[in-house]
Amino acid sequence: MNYRVIYAPEVETDLQEGIDWYNDKLPGLDARFLQNVKEQLDYIEKNPSAVAIRYDEIRCVKVKAFPYLIHFKVEKEIKIIKVIAIFNTSRNPAIWIIRDK
Repeated sequence: MNYRVIYAPEVETDLQEGIDWYNDKLPGLDARFLQNVKEQLDYIEKNPSAVAIRYDEIRCVKVKAFPYLIHFKVEKEIKIIKVIAIFNTSRNPAIWIIRDK
């Protein structure tokens, strides 16, 4: 099942905010965060249906060792995975929910 991954425009900002925050806390931690995000994105691309649906059609996978969830939708008919957010779990989910509208 070859799926194409697309990203909401805000995902880049989500990711950069996380990278900046971890870089400020400890040099090199940002690279570890980014690597763990990439590993989970690779997993999603290979196994999109293996992740449970949490909200409506939105699936979430945890970034290993960091308090972040990757929120995404799988559109099986057209073989697309749409990443909607890479969000810190302490943030209000109402912020990202409007992205998919």
